[in-house]
Amino acid sequence: MDVVLDVGGVDDDPTADLRRYLDASPSPWHAVVSTAARLDEAGFQAVAETERWDRVVDRGYVVRGGALVAWHRGAPTPAPLRIVGAHTDSPGLRVKPHADLVRAGWRQLGIEIYGSVLLNSWLDRDLGVAGRVLHGDGASTLVRVDEPIARIPQLAIHLDRDVNERGLLLDRHAHTVPVWATLLDVAFEEWLTERAGTDPVTGWELALYDVQPAAVLGADRSLLASGRLDNLVSCWAATTALLAAAPGDHTAVIALFDHEEVGSASTTGASGPFLAAVLERLHDATGGSRDDFHRTMAGSSCVSADNAHAVHPNYPERHDPDHAPLVNRGPAVKLNANQRYATSADTAELFRRAGAEAGVPVQTFVSRNNMPCGSTIGPLTATLLGIPTVDVGVPQLSMHSARELCGTADPPALAATLTAYLTG
Repeated sequence: MDVVLDVGGVDDDPTADLRRYLDASPSPWHAVVSTAARLDEAGFQAVAETERWDRVVDRGYVVRGGALVAWHRGAPTPAPLRIVGAHTDSPGLRVKPHADLVRAGWRQLGIEIYGSVLLNSWLDRDLGVAGRVLHGDGASTLVRVDEPIARIPQLAIHLDRDVNERGLLLDRHAHTVPVWATLLDVAFEEWLTERAGTDPVTGWELALYDVQPAAVLGADRSLLASGRLDNLVSCWAATTALLAAAPGDHTAVIALFDHEEVGSASTTGASGPFLAAVLERLHDATGGSRDDFHRTMAGSSCVSADNAHAVHPNYPERHDPDHAPLVNRGPAVKLNANQRYATSADTAELFRRAGAEAGVPVQTFVSRNNMPCGSTIGPLTATLLGIPTVDVGVPQLSMHSARELCGTADPPALAATLTAYLTG
């Protein structure tokens, strides 16, 4: 019999803290700031990569752009690692460097599509803009305009009569350009400088996002709708678990990477050296030898947390019925014999034991043979570090949409399981 998790009542919302995290994190850089603020409040200390790491605090974190690595050392000497990995980025729309376009009386923003976006989900949505801006002195600051300033209007059905029969066809370049003004006679750069309230802006990394806040829905309040559930749910769960964990004879680590949605090949992505460099420097600060480091890694493990595909009630044939995760039934272990996921029988059992300790049921997800799955940071981390890894995730619908959907009970269940795993 399927175990249905308690979704709480109107006055007992298990997603309240998660919704605050989601709403505060419209870009990868904001997600890192949101995470760092929680770590700061709990007494973790920020450590700069440019500092000497002769003595490193037992609870600390490092930020590099849109990525963050944090640790809680349970033993002062070289000890095995328990790592939770996730990613801060989500598919969406990024503002181009030369953003200003004028067509047929409309002022438009040049955008570049980031990742594998469900393009139709971005039509007719009220979009804000958030990210980081650069200034002439080389400094950078975060900016967020949390109000509707842009929109991608869909073509009227009168001008596309058979759209409902043949399906919506979008040209990725021509049909995805937002409108943002009709009467304003200033360049986007000038407008952005004014809204940022800073020195003149000379460059930016900016994402458009749906300004509608995260919301609980359903007659039973069992569903959570929001942008960026993939993969900020996992970032929130990893951070929550690190703050709650009490590691004994090992070191608990979370690694929140950027650029997973575009392949992870960057200085802040899982294919880059960020995590490995932090782990090596933490080890070196204990005075351990190189052989000690390799022994430490050999005794370590990793959970790669990234949302899974829940069974869609309108498309049940897209799943293998024997490996089809349901919402509000707990997180799913994700397996793929072709190593698109890093899970092995041993690492799956490791996560299931953590779930049992937390009182959380764990489901299993395997794709149909005629429907290849995506991939995660799991195989990358396992390959780069040689650490046994399990891929897991909260089941969700509308993955890569501007607004996604999951169960309200599953994110707290994932956080509880990760807490048990990090505690050991």
